Amino acid sequence: MQRRASRNMDRSKSNERKTDSSRDDSDHGSQIGFVKLVNQSGGAVEIVNAARVSFGKKIDEIEEKDLKLIRYLWKNKHTSPFRHIHFTFHIKAPIFVLRQWMKHQVGCSWNEISGRYVEFDYDFFCPEEWRAKPSGSIKQGSGDAFYDDECEIISKKYLNVVDQCHELYQELIELGVCKEQARMILPLSLYSECYWTVSFQGLLHFLGLRLDSHSQIEIQDYAKEVQSILFGLDGIKEIMEAINEI
Repeated sequence: MQRRASRNMDRSKSNERKTDSSRDDSDHGSQIGFVKLVNQSGGAVEIVNAARVSFGKKIDEIEEKDLKLIRYLWKNKHTSPFRHIHFTFHIKAPIFVLRQWMKHQVGCSWNEISGRYVEFDYDFFCPEEWRAKPSGSIKQGSGDAFYDDECEIISKKYLNVVDQCHELYQELIELGVCKEQARMILPLSLYSECYWTVSFQGLLHFLGLRLDSHSQIEIQDYAKEVQSILFGLDGIKEIMEAINEI
């Protein structure tokens, strides 16, 4: 089967803080994930003050020498001062993405919507393109994308199964089956929502791993959205720029 090279696509809408890697098909739910910043506490001043408290020193405004200190701390893995900054995000993503995301536990707190209480709508992720398995001895990741006509065939087969799964889910609920069991039939492409509170140290660790080209493309999209949000925050943008200079 012939394949074409993967397209270098802009998969996100950073101005809307949405991640849209899905088909625009009104018959199949919203199919749009998002990352929203709910709360932030602390910034560059807190990092510097935490680092210099040993000397009894404190600042109120950031100067260039303070950014040099931040670069030094991160470069030499003296990262405990970064834990004094926290962010809370509201996330909507496919379960298979959240399953990877929630592996990040250090400095993190998670709360997710519960399928025991909520009846799930028809809201599933469908990729714009389907990727082939990698060549050679590589056991994870993906290779080139299939041609458009091949992707269309695969998507039809995929959506047919998704339709059946959701129809059965609804039938089970109508029969009186409890939601906590009926949900077992739903695929990993179902969108879920959660709140994620994370320290800046934990957040930078997440970005370091999930922005890497070896990470799955779908979670890379979300990591890019998180990074875009950080670069738009006063007091955080300066830290991100300082770290990127290392």
